[in-house]
Amino acid sequence: MQLGAEFVGTFILIFAATAGPIVNQKYNGAETLIGNAACAGLAVMIVILSTGHISGAHLNPSLTLAFAALRHFPWAHVPGYILAQVSGSICASFLLKAVFHPFMSGGVTVPSTSLGQAFVLEFVITFNLLFVVTAVATDTRAVGELAGIAVGATVMLNILIAGPASGGSMNPVRTLGPAVAAGNYKALWVFLVAPTLGALAGAATYTAVKLRDDEVDALQREVRPVSFRR
Repeated sequence: MQLGAEFVGTFILIFAATAGPIVNQKYNGAETLIGNAACAGLAVMIVILSTGHISGAHLNPSLTLAFAALRHFPWAHVPGYILAQVSGSICASFLLKAVFHPFMSGGVTVPSTSLGQAFVLEFVITFNLLFVVTAVATDTRAVGELAGIAVGATVMLNILIAGPASGGSMNPVRTLGPAVAAGNYKALWVFLVAPTLGALAGAATYTAVKLRDDEVDALQREVRPVSFRR
């Protein structure tokens, strides 16, 4: 059930996030950068809200690896999750290729800057993403039921920042599936390595700054209104 939900969730995400740029290119800028960002952000939001309680809605090998490295997810489940994510991405990409034939560049994330600049951008935006994801997924004091909105908004923000330069991938399978369907593997390593390192850094940073339960209790006592103190 979990792997099925992860496959379907990744399929929905990659189909939506890749369709936006394809439609934008095919129909003379109909989507715009904001539309492309919205396609990805809204897809993440609805998948988290619909399947998050089943599989956790990782949708991203970098996230899965980061959570496993920080003991938020069992290593034994990592291969199955990554296989489901890669399969969902490739299936969505080939369906897009059939639906939008000829599908121009295929929505592949290809840097328009130097590889070094693209690497840094992908690292930073994935850091941002995993900082937020780790907060809402592992800290009960974070946004809770609004997790889908928080993560979707982060994805939208990141694409608005980095989309024109690096493609705003944040996710190895966001690049891998379309690359396989389009036969375009330019700078693929950037989108495999940078998001993974950024995810590890982002998740580790939130884990480091997260308040322990005893620290929360102490903070609550400090900020309690004077009239309630004894």
